[in-house]
Amino acid sequence: MPRPKVFITRKIPNAGVVLLKKSCDVRIYPRDQAISRQDLLKGVRWCDALLPLLTEKIDKEVLNVNPNLKIVANYAVGFDNIDVKSATSRGIPVTNTPGVLEDAVAEHTFALLFAITKHLVEADHFTRTGKYKSWEPLLFLGPQLKSKVLGIVGLGRIGSSVAQKAVAMGMHVIYTDVQRNLPFEKKFHARFVSKEMLLKTADFVSLHVPLLPATRHLIGAKELRLMKRTAYLINTSRGSVVDEKALVHALKTKMIAGAALDVYEFEPNLSPGLNKLSNVVLTPHTASATWEARQAMSEIAAKNILAVLTGKKAPNIVNPEVYQTR
Repeated sequence: MPRPKVFITRKIPNAGVVLLKKSCDVRIYPRDQAISRQDLLKGVRWCDALLPLLTEKIDKEVLNVNPNLKIVANYAVGFDNIDVKSATSRGIPVTNTPGVLEDAVAEHTFALLFAITKHLVEADHFTRTGKYKSWEPLLFLGPQLKSKVLGIVGLGRIGSSVAQKAVAMGMHVIYTDVQRNLPFEKKFHARFVSKEMLLKTADFVSLHVPLLPATRHLIGAKELRLMKRTAYLINTSRGSVVDEKALVHALKTKMIAGAALDVYEFEPNLSPGLNKLSNVVLTPHTASATWEARQAMSEIAAKNILAVLTGKKAPNIVNPEVYQTR
């Protein structure tokens, strides 16, 4: 009996690959760059199971090239790169890799928060280029985090992890979400507020929502105008949650004090002018870039594939209704 075939669209940490190779023929796109559309379609035609990255658009065209495709196992928590509805109509399970990124992304959120408030990028360049001549009492002043208000938009796993770390640092937490979390409020003295109240109140606004039609441009010109002029915006969720053009204007005009971004509306491209601003810190979608998190993602994606290929239900299914169509 032929071994099932798995196509991985880019090199990933080896934990999951080792698992797959025990019972599957595995092909990995060999170039260290985002796969071309042509090579993606070629790989999908060949495989029984597809393991793509969030950089790949898995749409109807991709799904149509192989009527025997059994699973799309996304190497990410989010899955807005996949046409889940079309996959479901074709009886194809779609899976993700939840539950392993919380600490990595929460840590990166604070790395961004420290970087923008402590002027770390500017100060590093200042020092490296020989501009540091002596200690100055007004050099690179920024806000202290202790006793400040952190506003969390989306109290899911990552948002909760950020909140816990904030409380440990002596910050006050307010949050907004589609529903209240009373046990969390009691444990961490957090306060549930409307989005508008959060934006008006918070010293730092941190975004932790998935990209859905309802969250696209969740933060736009109107919302930015509600924020304090001394406030900072942090985004480690999805780029299109923020209207980037409006954000560039807000930063240029000092409508808010600054922003720190790990994701971008037109990723990997930046909105015009964003890279010229000194009151923004930019990282290349690396919030989950720890060995621990990325290895765990690899293993979870592999286990989702192996479950489906052996006739079992995928443990991390994002379209459970697919099983009702079979």
